[in-house]
Amino acid sequence: MRALQGLRGPRAPSLPLLLLCFLAALRRSLEHGLSTAAPFKSLPVQEEMMTKYSNLSLESHNISVTAAPFTSLPVQEEMMTKSSNLSLESHSISMTEHSNMPVEKNITLERPSNVELICQFTPSGDLNSVNVTWKKGDKLLEDNYLVNATGGTLYTQHRVAVINSKQMGSYSCFFGEKKQQRGTFNLKVPEINGQNKPLITYLGDSVVLMCKCQDCLPLNWTWYGGNGSVQVPIGVPVNDKYVISGKHANETRLKITQLSEDDQGTYLCHAIFELGESEGHVKLVVLSYLVPLKVFCAIAAEVVLLVAAILLFEMYTQKKKKPSDDGKEFEQGEQLKLDDSNGIENSGPRHRKNESVGQ
Repeated sequence: MRALQGLRGPRAPSLPLLLLCFLAALRRSLEHGLSTAAPFKSLPVQEEMMTKYSNLSLESHNISVTAAPFTSLPVQEEMMTKSSNLSLESHSISMTEHSNMPVEKNITLERPSNVELICQFTPSGDLNSVNVTWKKGDKLLEDNYLVNATGGTLYTQHRVAVINSKQMGSYSCFFGEKKQQRGTFNLKVPEINGQNKPLITYLGDSVVLMCKCQDCLPLNWTWYGGNGSVQVPIGVPVNDKYVISGKHANETRLKITQLSEDDQGTYLCHAIFELGESEGHVKLVVLSYLVPLKVFCAIAAEVVLLVAAILLFEMYTQKKKKPSDDGKEFEQGEQLKLDDSNGIENSGPRHRKNESVGQ
């Protein structure tokens, strides 16, 4: 046994000593790895990364400017230049604290212009206690209006540079908080006057549909036709069936030849302005020649029935009157006979009396 123990050599180290050696080796390896994977690079690599990073930041800057809600400087200058050259229109609304219904005013704009909207409000209490707000549609407008007081009236003013269709719509001024008084300005393009009553014509005929814009001049007109829910633009003549005139005037005409039942329906005349679009309606009814003939036959039949009824009524009344007339004639004849007999009897005594008197 002692020989075997001598062959084993020196005594093996203990477990804590092994753990300490392992932790020391692990620490040296980590320090070596961190030193080799340091975040700093050599000077050429740093310059290359800085160049790439500067390019990326510039591209990101361009994207953020494009998506920003503010208009770029050149566009702002262009809008300011356009608005400074536009004519100024002023419109006002007056309200009191006892107004029961909102006050509205329609403003027709054909071309770009500066519009000044003024609301006047006369409260019964203190002017300084009245809250004033403005809205475009449902959006609250902030710091885009003026408020001042003169005497017992409160004034608020909002100016709009109407350059395109984005500035069109409804602008409302509000006075008060609990019981608000509201005045609304509706900015619209001109209305198109079509034809209120249906236009009636017959198969095979020609017809002219007309739309007109009073005191305005649209940039362009477009006609749409169809007898269903889908409206089809009418632009190119088809076998000379459609002829459009006055496309750049204050009125437009659509001539339709060789009418058929398929041409019946509602036609739209669409006008384009600088600030928006508007349209009118014309309803076309195409009838067959048999339709008025049927109406005439129906009327004639009603007249014949009426005349026949009158004749039958006359014949019935005549028959009813005839027996009564015969009875009256018989009574009259008997009365005459009775009168004659009474006259003869009365004449005898008179004759005798006359003879005695003569003697």
